[in-house]
Amino acid sequence: MILEIFFAAGCFWGVEKNFESIDGVIDVVSGYSGGNYEDPTYQDVLDNRTSQGENFLSILKNIGLSDEEKEKNTLINHTETIKVIYDSDRVSTETLLKNFWEIHDPTQLNRQGNDVGNNYRSAIYWTTDKQKDIANRTGQEFQKLLTADGYGQIVTEIAALEKFWPAESYHQDYLVKNPNGYCPDHSTGVSFLNQSSSKIAKNDIIPLGGKEIIVIGPEIEGTCLFCLEFEKKVTSIYKGTIPLRSTPASALKGFEINTPTWATPTIFFIDDGREVWSHQGIMSSENFYKALGEFKLGKNSESFNVAFNEGTDRRFCKQYEIFKDTPEGVFIDKLSGRPLFDTADRFNSKSGWLSFTKPVDNEVYEKLDLSFGMSRTEIRSVSSDIHLGHVFNDGPDEMPRYCINATVLEFVPRDGV
Repeated sequence: MILEIFFAAGCFWGVEKNFESIDGVIDVVSGYSGGNYEDPTYQDVLDNRTSQGENFLSILKNIGLSDEEKEKNTLINHTETIKVIYDSDRVSTETLLKNFWEIHDPTQLNRQGNDVGNNYRSAIYWTTDKQKDIANRTGQEFQKLLTADGYGQIVTEIAALEKFWPAESYHQDYLVKNPNGYCPDHSTGVSFLNQSSSKIAKNDIIPLGGKEIIVIGPEIEGTCLFCLEFEKKVTSIYKGTIPLRSTPASALKGFEINTPTWATPTIFFIDDGREVWSHQGIMSSENFYKALGEFKLGKNSESFNVAFNEGTDRRFCKQYEIFKDTPEGVFIDKLSGRPLFDTADRFNSKSGWLSFTKPVDNEVYEKLDLSFGMSRTEIRSVSSDIHLGHVFNDGPDEMPRYCINATVLEFVPRDGV
């Protein structure tokens, strides 16, 4: 059966994105509900998010209206609401409502995190009696979990939908159209999944000393789509020598951090426990590795120039001399740590650059290079997209010669792979 239910849990951009990811949800529309004036615009709900209603009520008290008339004429602002259209044969109403309770803090009145105003109030607007019953029951269950975890009373408005106005077109699928945004994590960390221990157990994360990478994720795993995307594209692949740890902000202990940690993902480059650089929101893998290149290599270094400016090592450079006669092992991407070339495929081309007959499968890709008036085939790393060198057709026994810059590589002995 195709049904509709309406939720308000703070800024509707992130709430819309969250519900769109649930299997069985057919469509999600951002808009406005819960107020008592017609045809609201985004500017209207922003303008009315303060105590305008209370001020209006105090004026009415002075002109002799009855209580009923005062209530009728008092301005009630709309809240940023999403309409969820779903197939109840594929996803239950209870699943949607439990997700709603978990993704925000329903004990906050007229706000979610740094978003303050009555247009950010928590609300459920039901369209069937069954939805109303499930909303009340799951709310009571969640209140017990919240209380056990030290939170106050739920202030969520639960009412029948009166009317829903779709928001302006630029608000629809906002985070799809603006993929470099961030998911504000307003969740309490309390979950229905484990009622005996509502928060996911996390050990304290303390500084390791030296350089490290910290990725701030949500308190409840799987509730931030941008975090999942970043994990898929970067953290699940990363094997670099600078440690990378993903954690909810609540687990951080002993770090000197200035950037707020309520947005997920937030990526920190840390040196000896101190924030050196940060970024709020999703990053492409290319942008992440360029920032990491500055952090690890130094923007003015030879290796950074090779990696990101398509530079070339000097012939017989120091790093080449170190690497040309290493024992058996693998040469890895200096930033991502992914294996790129094996010593089993290395040969001495006498060119002054490391030479291999082939790369590790699926770890490099080729790109046409027409620079300097030549036509060459460039070799780049799949994981970090850094420039590695070029491939030529003059290797031994009619095999290719992968001519690779040593300064963008690190070496791992065979026993260490």
